[in-house]
Amino acid sequence: MPVERRGPASRGTYEGGKDVETVARLEAPKRVQRLQSTLHAKAKEDPGFRFYSLCDKVWRGDVLWVAWQEVRRNGGACGVDGQRAEDIEAYGVERWLGELAKELKEGTYRPEAVREVLIPKKQRGKYRPLGIPCYRDRVAQTAAMLILSPIFEADLEPEQYAYRPGRSANDAVARAHRLLSEGRREVVDADLSNYFGEIPHKELLKSVARRVSDGRMLGLIKSWLEMSVERDDGEGGGRRTNRAKKQRKGTPQGSPISPLLSNVYMRRFILGWKKLGYARQYGAEVVNYADDFVVLGKGKAEEMYEAVEGIMRKLKLVINREKTRCLRSPEEPFEFLGYRIGRNYRPTTGQGYIGTRPSKGSVRSVCRRISELTEARYGALGEEEVVERLNRVIEGWGNYFRLGQVSPAYSAVDKHASRRLRQWLYRKHKMKTGRYARYPDERLWGEKGLIRLAVRTGSHPWAKA
Repeated sequence: MPVERRGPASRGTYEGGKDVETVARLEAPKRVQRLQSTLHAKAKEDPGFRFYSLCDKVWRGDVLWVAWQEVRRNGGACGVDGQRAEDIEAYGVERWLGELAKELKEGTYRPEAVREVLIPKKQRGKYRPLGIPCYRDRVAQTAAMLILSPIFEADLEPEQYAYRPGRSANDAVARAHRLLSEGRREVVDADLSNYFGEIPHKELLKSVARRVSDGRMLGLIKSWLEMSVERDDGEGGGRRTNRAKKQRKGTPQGSPISPLLSNVYMRRFILGWKKLGYARQYGAEVVNYADDFVVLGKGKAEEMYEAVEGIMRKLKLVINREKTRCLRSPEEPFEFLGYRIGRNYRPTTGQGYIGTRPSKGSVRSVCRRISELTEARYGALGEEEVVERLNRVIEGWGNYFRLGQVSPAYSAVDKHASRRLRQWLYRKHKMKTGRYARYPDERLWGEKGLIRLAVRTGSHPWAKA
């Protein structure tokens, strides 16, 4: 039987030696999963149903707790308010979540500005803006996402692979490969200009409202779409702009709710492609992952491109003509999500086949990162720490690039990593000669613990080609 304990009511009852607060924390994920299952089942059962009472679930204690756990696990830098996860824990997570729940419930919640940082792209000198919301806004958005995702998951098209349970970028690559192998040789390798920044708010909110009639929930989403952006002014301060609100378009990359909203809007393109008859006319299928997509069919690629551009024009999205290609594969390979898809050759027989392999750009990108981690400025670090950092990068890259003919790419990455680590050790210990004799590859892979990707291909049945 529960045992009563003296003290605050919220922590007064024990169940199996654990206080009520602890039990509630442990039960929260199960309760939220049950709620998600109920929402998904209703959405699946009735495609025309509009959910009229959702916002009250966003400020539920169990939903906010699960949202906090997810945000905390993802980590990340602080927003414009400077508040860190450690500050929230020192203040008291339950107290902090309670205050957020009160703001959401009473309608006094207002999102802060998003702190913008620039992330280097693969092309040297080019950057991608990334928005970092405050922890408070991250938790609120994640709570909303926990409620909305199961509803819209029931509606998303099978051609969409991003940000969905049980689906991945590798699944999208594998689907594109299969379509090519089945004879869909005409390819539109498409590129959208700033997809996340160009999504029109009015049309997006219409797509959301097709399923959600809760005005408060729609108001929350609108407020997140219109968050101002604070950019570093180069003088230790921040300059705030609000392009999204003025131009009424764009979802801030980096916000937890942005991936879901981008999927909801991309669904309109894929539905249009099928309902307008292009899928049947050209024997073509779209394969989509976030803002990346390819169209593979049997009709002429140039005609398919015109159809794609026409739909995108109606959706107020812009095709980047310079980066979009119309081609016939496997005669011409194309790149999709870091993979090169086209004609490969078996190393033993020279026989050609349609396959995938990591693109040259992907190999160059990871090698560039390895070079950065072994620069002279890291000479004060310990050997174990440098190897650990290298291994995280190499292992993450290798875990993603597991499809097709990976052996040549793995060997190139292994060779570069061992050479760079050897150079770093040479500098650290101020050696003048004999660096290879002292640090041969076998010692780096063995004693030093550097990951070697090439030995992993034996566990990849599809990588033996």
